[in-house]
Amino acid sequence: MDSSTNSLDDASADGIAKFADRASMMEGRLQAQEDEITLLKSSLSDALRKIHLHDQLLPLLKQQLIAVNPNAAGVLNQVCCTDGCSGRTTLSSSSAVDGIRSPATSQLSDSIVTNANGHIENPVSLTPRSRPTTQDRSTQTEIALPGQDTGQKKVPLPRRVQSLQLEDALAPGKPLVEGTRAMLHRVSGWEEEYEEEQEKGGGEQEKEQSWMSSVEEIIQPTTIKCLQREDYQDRSCSPEELGSPSTSVRTSDSNLSSRSGHLSPIQEGEKKLLVRRNSEKLVNAEKQRKRLDKKAASSANLLSRSPSLDTRAKELVSSAGSPGSRRGTYSQEQSIKMFIRGRPITMYIPSNIQNYEDLKMEPPSERLELDWVYGYRGRDCRANLYFLPSGEVVFFIACVVVLYHINNRTQRHYDKHTDCVRCLTLHPDKVRMASGQTAGVDKDGKPLHPCVHIWDSTTLVTLQQIGLGAFQRGVGCVAFSFADFGTFLCVIDDSNEHMLSVWDCNKGTRHADVKNTNEAVFCVEFNSSDSTNIITCGKSHVYFWTLIAGQFTKKQGIFGKYKKPKFIQCFVFSLTGDVLTGDSEGNILTWGKSAADVKTLGKGAKETFQIMRQTRAHEGSVFTLCTLQGGTVLSGGGKDRKIIRWSADLAPERECEIPENYGAVRTIADVDGEELLVGTTRNAILRGTFSDGFVAIVQGHMDEMWGLATHPSQNIFITCGHDKQVCLWNTEEHKLDWCITVEEYGLCADFCPNGSVVSVGLSTGRWMVLDLLTREVVSESTDGNEQLSVMRYSPDGSFLAVGSHDNFIYIYNVTESGRRYTRFGKCNGHSSFITHLDWSKDGKYIMSNSGDYEILYWDVAAGCKLLRNRFESKDREWASYTCVLGFHVMGVWLEGSDGTDINALCRSHSERMVAVADDFCKVHLFQYPCPKLKAPSHKYEGHGSHVTNVCFTHSDSHLLSMGGKDTCIIQWRVIRGGAGDSSERLASASPSSPEPATS
Repeated sequence: MDSSTNSLDDASADGIAKFADRASMMEGRLQAQEDEITLLKSSLSDALRKIHLHDQLLPLLKQQLIAVNPNAAGVLNQVCCTDGCSGRTTLSSSSAVDGIRSPATSQLSDSIVTNANGHIENPVSLTPRSRPTTQDRSTQTEIALPGQDTGQKKVPLPRRVQSLQLEDALAPGKPLVEGTRAMLHRVSGWEEEYEEEQEKGGGEQEKEQSWMSSVEEIIQPTTIKCLQREDYQDRSCSPEELGSPSTSVRTSDSNLSSRSGHLSPIQEGEKKLLVRRNSEKLVNAEKQRKRLDKKAASSANLLSRSPSLDTRAKELVSSAGSPGSRRGTYSQEQSIKMFIRGRPITMYIPSNIQNYEDLKMEPPSERLELDWVYGYRGRDCRANLYFLPSGEVVFFIACVVVLYHINNRTQRHYDKHTDCVRCLTLHPDKVRMASGQTAGVDKDGKPLHPCVHIWDSTTLVTLQQIGLGAFQRGVGCVAFSFADFGTFLCVIDDSNEHMLSVWDCNKGTRHADVKNTNEAVFCVEFNSSDSTNIITCGKSHVYFWTLIAGQFTKKQGIFGKYKKPKFIQCFVFSLTGDVLTGDSEGNILTWGKSAADVKTLGKGAKETFQIMRQTRAHEGSVFTLCTLQGGTVLSGGGKDRKIIRWSADLAPERECEIPENYGAVRTIADVDGEELLVGTTRNAILRGTFSDGFVAIVQGHMDEMWGLATHPSQNIFITCGHDKQVCLWNTEEHKLDWCITVEEYGLCADFCPNGSVVSVGLSTGRWMVLDLLTREVVSESTDGNEQLSVMRYSPDGSFLAVGSHDNFIYIYNVTESGRRYTRFGKCNGHSSFITHLDWSKDGKYIMSNSGDYEILYWDVAAGCKLLRNRFESKDREWASYTCVLGFHVMGVWLEGSDGTDINALCRSHSERMVAVADDFCKVHLFQYPCPKLKAPSHKYEGHGSHVTNVCFTHSDSHLLSMGGKDTCIIQWRVIRGGAGDSSERLASASPSSPEPATS
């Protein structure tokens, strides 16, 4: 009975929780709809109020027209009749507008007709023709006019009319009356659309335009100046198309002049018309007046209750932009709207910015300098570890070749490559190096050219750039010739045929090339005693090449009675000149020349390269071979992780096994005959001897990384990624403090403000809290079943916010110094997965971004309540700034961004700069704040994949950035500048400030 009661209670609790969530969602949608209705009503009331003003001014217009020419009264009477006024002489707003476009007499002789797209066509004469009446907008015609002669033919209405010509109201040949000047002003922006609910007779959409008249100076007989409407967003009707130059004319009313647009003169003899942008249906004027008066009364009451709605309505109109563009439009009501992939994002300008348009965007005074590179690329590259006489070991990761001094523990960097480095070789002089890179693509997706750099390891100066534009996809293998002291360089690219080419190192010219094979190629080397002989190996092949007079000849190694391995992984030359290869079967094969087998190959057969001896070496593949002085050979195994020392005649002498957590042996470099350097498949470099064992001097992640966080008071940071490893690094000693393995991918992390624990979010919705000293899990929980994207502690450490891909933000109370967590609430309102979030400085509010480019604000103290009026959060101060969407970081977005181009950003603790990680392998440094589009920045290269995260250390002395697929962590040193802080930058805005420069 108790169990059934408990199950019912659980079901009831679940039902109540689901009902509460649904009720909250419905309440949010209802509130949003009410806000939209309120804004529309306020916009409507504003337009109706202005229409009422023009109704009072239209009689004055009539008087001015009659003052110019008394004969105009007849024209005006017929205009009123066209709208159903039956001979009235009083002009209403609707009758005047409709009358302007109604062809009453032959005095309105010409018009400018627009096509369906609003473009101007050739003028046509209003010759009376009979045409059936229709209410269709595209074929609208004149209805029968009461009081007119029934024999009179109906005159077709032009679809859109641009201007009313005052000359047409004058008697033929009669000069203008001096002393007065009548002008018809079109007030731009007063054209609104109104929509009434469907009634029994059906609803009708109506549009109104307002006109204002004023009396100015004397009208010259030769020129009449009329107002041209300037439409800055749609240039379908320009002054040039109307045939008149665009010359500005000042009006006597400054308000009208500021709101109306440019005035252009009409030359004598020309006839110009005011073109309506939108055609209208003919409606009864009295019925329309009563309906609009009723709406105006109700909207006036609405505005009296909420005075701010008028301003909010203007914001919507003034900040509108075209869908699909990433641009910002400025509103006088202090808001900015930008568009990403057609979605509008409104950002409210803080109160401390008075002159937004005058803000000057400059690059920050601070700069970045490459300080340290964490990681090594051993998982998929070979022969990429060399020891120099200077005491430095040379290796590469991402786009950087690292020179690490193993005793001084310092790094230098060759950073001239534009994409990932794939191969490396050392010149016989032990100073020059050659490194090849992949092709890569630019930000537009266009392929870039791969090449080989020859550079000096002492000065880090590039000596030669080989093969720019000659290689396809990338450079897979490089090797210097030894017999002639490095005169030639052999290169194999990553094309389908794996082209083999030989280059003159001094001239940078190609000496010869040939198609190699369609199979994978792992290694290439010159014969150590003959530069005309080259050997390549790879999948199921060993090729012996001879280069004579620029022509290659190829001989394939014959396996004969021995089993042909799937892969030939590596090879070296013995002291006797024989070739030793290591294969995927774990064998070392000794190759040599033999006389041609005439019995098998027939007469004329030439000498061949055959296996002379097979030596069993390792369990699994032989990944690397290395020769020492005296002919000793070292081999490195894959599956058994062993390093074996062989005598010159391949008798085993010594062996050792490297720890399992470092992976298999990828490559070996000799230091002094005893000490060795070992590169492993788990991206580590080990140093040691057979006697003392090996310790790691370089370590790194093995797969894509996303989680990054810096300690609030110490020079340490934590990382996690798809390799299921959580690593703690020291930025001062440049080493890995500890590393643990978890069950799922780690995607996000954050330190508790007290610095004793760190929380890590995983890919399954589970998150854990680790003690930094003991590395033990002190707490864990699960929220949903989707991956977690962000973990963020409040500034005082009393709350933890967990952002998930299930669209929710989970809030936890934190007690016992970060070791106890209890659910406080859940933020429900995003329509897509959470990407970033930040706490306010008082720890009461959260700002969050989502995958559909939403910016939402939450009142956590009030029970995780969604703040629907985002305007109220414009002046709130944030403890951190990692949200990629927000007013203060709007300028970091490049023109044409699709919303996923920026993966992460981080504001410095001094609030002077913001670092950005983008999808194009770049790290950007902007000044903070940067609220204007196209803000300039400093750009830095080094990563070979999309940059997934960036973070400043607690003292802002360094910036950390991590790549995705390149598994590289780069530590940048911040070089201080002399600019003022962010508040000084905002206060320095003045009307004389120039526009921002582009980066």
